[in-house]
Amino acid sequence: MKGGIYSRQKCEICGGTFKNDGKKSLYCPVHPNQKATSFVIYFQGVYRRFKDYDNAHQVLEGLRFKYREGTFDKRDYQKDNPLSFDHLSEQWLDFKQKTIKHKSFKNLSNYIARASRSFGNKNIKEIGYAQIEDFLWGQDVSDKTRANMKSALHDFWMWLRKRKVIRPHEVPEFPEVSFELGYRKVIDKETQENILGEIYRLTYQINPKIWLGIKWLCTYISIRPGEMASLKEENIDLGNGYLMFPQPKEKRMKVVPILEDDVAILRLFPVAIPSISFFRHMKGIQGVKEGESFGEKYFYKWWVKACKNLGIEGVDLYGGTRHSSARALRQYCSPEEIKRATMHSTNKAFERYFQIESDDLREIYSKTIAVKNTLKKSSDSKKANILIFKD
Repeated sequence: MKGGIYSRQKCEICGGTFKNDGKKSLYCPVHPNQKATSFVIYFQGVYRRFKDYDNAHQVLEGLRFKYREGTFDKRDYQKDNPLSFDHLSEQWLDFKQKTIKHKSFKNLSNYIARASRSFGNKNIKEIGYAQIEDFLWGQDVSDKTRANMKSALHDFWMWLRKRKVIRPHEVPEFPEVSFELGYRKVIDKETQENILGEIYRLTYQINPKIWLGIKWLCTYISIRPGEMASLKEENIDLGNGYLMFPQPKEKRMKVVPILEDDVAILRLFPVAIPSISFFRHMKGIQGVKEGESFGEKYFYKWWVKACKNLGIEGVDLYGGTRHSSARALRQYCSPEEIKRATMHSTNKAFERYFQIESDDLREIYSKTIAVKNTLKKSSDSKKANILIFKD
């Protein structure tokens, strides 16, 4: 049989090694009255100490059972606890830091920090559906954030499986976390043009790229504000008329064709070093450094200022540019054409742009009038009898 119970003690009379009788104790073969009082077990790389024989025997038999059923893993018994949640999640974060954007990594770090307070050094194989469910619903966060936490933890366990840290059957089930995304307030094209005009008035003399970036967000609805701000000189193809974004949210190269008018505008700017940001600060604005890249929220700052000047409330940059322009296109393009323009990869995300609005409902309701009139004409022509039901 694999493994055994041993003792470092020796017989006090002859100095002989104690032998295991397989029942109750370790004793000296020459002097049977001499017995061990401390014990150790060795089993397939596992070393454990015990103060009594019965406990050592039970643990050894348990290890042998796990070995026979194929679930034995010596890492479960190592002192440094290599399968602890804290240890493995730290490795996962080190990997993620090299493969995702800073903002995404910051969110993952927050989720794992919360999970560590719940799971700590617990063996990863001892964390199941119930523990994950209790953790998720124990967080005072929105349903969307809870869903993001669940997605992060699921990704973590899948990473463990792919690296063969755990077996496929050791990946726990995950609870369903549903959520409903809110809808941004949108504006019509006239209002959008008024805001752009105000931004032009406020910024064009100090840095025309502020107005240009926001104008492009209204025009090229496949580009997000963060992506626009990150555009580099080398990612502008003037010859063919393209803007290129190597690391967008979709994790693939995004190539956006631009209009001839915008190509002409771009040619007005002097040629710059390819590696620097296209949207960078110029002299004239207090609190910013010349040549420094726009921050992710810089366009938003000027959008809000222009809206305030015009008395427009509750319209953020994303809703007032990308969303509003996509909605306005419904008068000219099919939903499938607009989906291609927004470059959405899923219908669920795209459908948020197209919830039924008042004008759509009015058009539907107007058809009920036509149906009502048709039924009335049919009834009059047949001189139908009217039946009155009484209680």
